[in-house]
Amino acid sequence: MNQQHLLGMTLTELQEAVTELGLPKYAARQIADWVYVKRVRSIDEMTNISVRNRDILKKKFDVGRVEPVDIKTSVDGTQKMLFPVKNGKFIESVNIPEDERLTICVSSQVGCKMNCSFCMTGRMGFLGSLSANEILNQVYSVPNAESITNLVFMGMGEPLNNYDNVMKAIELLTADYGLAWSPKRITLSTIGVIPNIRRFLAESKCHLAISLHSPVSSQRETLMPIEKTFKAADIIELLREHDWSHQRRLSFEYIMFDGLNDSLLYARELSRLLAGLDCRVNLIRFHKIPDSDLSPSTEETMVRFRDFLTAKGFTCTIRASRGEDIYAACGMLSTAKI
Repeated sequence: MNQQHLLGMTLTELQEAVTELGLPKYAARQIADWVYVKRVRSIDEMTNISVRNRDILKKKFDVGRVEPVDIKTSVDGTQKMLFPVKNGKFIESVNIPEDERLTICVSSQVGCKMNCSFCMTGRMGFLGSLSANEILNQVYSVPNAESITNLVFMGMGEPLNNYDNVMKAIELLTADYGLAWSPKRITLSTIGVIPNIRRFLAESKCHLAISLHSPVSSQRETLMPIEKTFKAADIIELLREHDWSHQRRLSFEYIMFDGLNDSLLYARELSRLLAGLDCRVNLIRFHKIPDSDLSPSTEETMVRFRDFLTAKGFTCTIRASRGEDIYAACGMLSTAKI
């Protein structure tokens, strides 16, 4: 019989489980403390639960921690981890150290169905969504896990296409019986699944990042087929309806491609599209991927684009490129050995 995993279960689910096993109800909170706060890897480490009750628990459950099977370290200190998941598949996570911060970039799916032209993950196709256990395992089983300060759902997959499991993971990261993180330590990046953006804004307090990459609908559609279904203009309209006054941050990701979307004409159109929104714009270097005709913009072009938006009143930054030498940078995750 396959063991069920404790990592990924809410306190309510743990209470139901211990009741079913005939254990005292208070054992649920003890288990949660061992799994989420003390970060144990085995039930035998739960020393304030009797040996008899641990044996009962082990008949049906394990903690559910899985170590990465491969770790690559970049010259800049970025680390990319390869994790096994169900059905013999693999996903990648990235640890990004910077000054006093350690940000983990987690995956939410194996592959992705969105098929963006600049993304290696999209070329994998869609191979499945991760469970809450598989999402959280990335947070708990990476090197220096206890030093993580921030989390971004910017790895493999479209997180809003795995809404329930992503939100369950967020619940466990922020719960008082879990890691008790502030939701402001978490950012979710989406290419724009409008119905679930609406749900996410209503049901969480985490930061939101929108992958935009072009202010022109026809061009965005060639880069991101999602534009056919959920247009950027409609996403912006939805975001305008939301109250952003509660310290929640809204940002837009804009990958810059040489000669395609990087002229000041596009900067002007972008400023018009986002006018009046309290947001920041992150300009991202395109990281060249195999068999792609797209090329990165020059540093000079990116600086000019940034300065134009800054002059228009936007907080605009050029994101530092991290982990490119180990294929850990934006758009490069694929689990392929390159």
